[in-house]
Formats: sequence, C-alpha cells, structure tokens
Amino acid sequence: MNVFITGIGTDVGKTIVSAIVVEALQSDYWKPIQAGNLGWTDTQTVTSLVSNKKTVFHPEAFRLNNPMSPHAAAELEQVEIKLDDIKRPKTINRLVVEGAGGLLVPFNNQNTVIDLIRPEDFVLVVSKHYLGSINHTLMTVAILKSRKLMNIGILFNGNRNPSTENIIEKMSGVNIIGRVGDEEEINSTIVSKYAKQLKPILKKLIPEPSK
Repeated sequence: MNVFITGIGTDVGKTIVSAIVVEALQSDYWKPIQAGNLGWTDTQTVTSLVSNKKTVFHPEAFRLNNPMSPHAAAELEQVEIKLDDIKRPKTINRLVVEGAGGLLVPFNNQNTVIDLIRPEDFVLVVSKHYLGSINHTLMTVAILKSRKLMNIGILFNGNRNPSTENIIEKMSGVNIIGRVGDEEEINSTIVSKYAKQLKPILKKLIPEPSK
C-alpha cells in the first residue's frame, strides 16, 4: 500500500511528516508537482532528513518556478499540466506521495490534488493547530469520504491540544496516527525520533506491497 500525504492547508508540515513516514517505512518518496523553491525543493528537504539507505527519491513530474498554486504557476510559465502526464514512478517498495497544499488545490482547469489519489492509497492528513483547524480538518476528511477514499489517518502537527484533537477524533471517525510536537529545529535526528515512535502504527495500517 502507498501513502498519500495531504494537509488541511498550506504550511502545515506535510514535508516534515513525509520525511518521518519515509524514514519509518523506509519507503520511496515522490512529489508530483513542485511549485517554487527550485533551489531547495521538498524532495531535497526530505532527502536531507532521511537516514536510511533504502529510500529512492523519484523526480517530480512538473517543476514550476513560481511559489503559488500550480495552476497559476503553470499559466505564468506557459506549461500545461495534464493529469495523464503525472505518472507514478514504478517501484516494488512502498511509495510516499506528497501533495501540494490541500485537496482542492488546482493544477489545471479541471483537476485538483485529490485527483492524484488512488482508491487503494492510505491518505494521511496533516492537521496543524490554529483557529479554524477543526473545520478544515473535518472538511478534508469529508471530501475524501465523498470520493469513496476511506483509508484515512490524521497526524497532528503541534503541541497537544486536547479539546481540538478529541472533537476531531470523535467527529471524523478516522484513525489518529499520532503527533509531531513543536520543535526548535527539524533535523535527521528529530525525524528519526518520530519515525521510531510512529513506525508500529504505520506498519500496521500500511502493509508492504505484494511482491
């Protein structure tokens, strides 16, 4: 089973969580669309944080210069992003796929990030605590379920907020994977620490692909 990592919005910690999941499962990693920061991409960030030697980092399908919604960046750069041109890399390993922003971020006039998710994927939703995060988290889960995407887990990013987390768990009805606390610095040691903590539940929920 592969993992698709999405967030309830932008800047919620998808890339750090991707590195943790990659390290925990020693999976491959792929960012289909990189918009902006081509001097230091999300793939490079994950590569710098992962310690295992098994992971393969696959090249992006599209690399856009402007740090904005992929559809807008593509228009500026006169690039046409077609869903059929975004082909998952072939691997016998698990694959962690990191989306861009949230589920409804468009990359052309017809498709959004949710169209990159396959029915058999385990979808890991990164929820960061802020005013409005309950609404955004529950909407994200509801949108996934509306597409019959039912293999869903939530990982909280930030120090514990019992009131927020309890109501999200009760109302979403999906697995709570754990949390990444507020850290002064994110480095490979921190990523390894969380990978060890989360590995048992991730391996239980995300079985190895059949050979």
